[in-house]
Amino acid sequence: MSAEKEKMLAGELYNAGDPQLITERLNCRLLIKKLNDSSPEEMSSRGTILRSLIWNQGDNLWIEPPFYCDYGYNIKVGDRVFFNFNCVLLDVMQITIGNDVLFGPGVQVYTAMHPMNWQERASGVEFAKPITIGSNVWIGGGAVICPGVSIGDRSIIGAGSVVTKDVPADVVAAGNPCKTIRSLT
Repeated sequence: MSAEKEKMLAGELYNAGDPQLITERLNCRLLIKKLNDSSPEEMSSRGTILRSLIWNQGDNLWIEPPFYCDYGYNIKVGDRVFFNFNCVLLDVMQITIGNDVLFGPGVQVYTAMHPMNWQERASGVEFAKPITIGSNVWIGGGAVICPGVSIGDRSIIGAGSVVTKDVPADVVAAGNPCKTIRSLT
């Protein structure tokens, strides 16, 4: 494993131009192209592609193409997870998704970050923070989940929300920035 990949996985500043990381992103994009170009009746082929793309997945993962991610291997998915059309997961760092999670169309999940200091940012380094989404969560269409966020079990994220802070379990949260609207218990 390259030193830059080790730094990336540790959440430290790293250079995404590292040859190993470039190769891994290319391999991921080739699998994504196969998935996105597949025909709806090619269920078996799609399953094979998804197992090659997202190594750590439970039973009955369903992704409606088009779908995009950076590496695939940093995504951990539970059982019965559904992604609607046009979802993006920037999995520079671990994205953990529980069981029975629904993603509306156009949901974007970002672990990738850039330094606040402009000189560091201009040097091309970046870093990431992990994201955790609990079980039985529903994320409405067009929502954006920002780096470092955790969403508690059974919560609902309203369509178009920008989630910049942790969301507790058993709530409806929505808005930009996303805030708890009401309890579900």
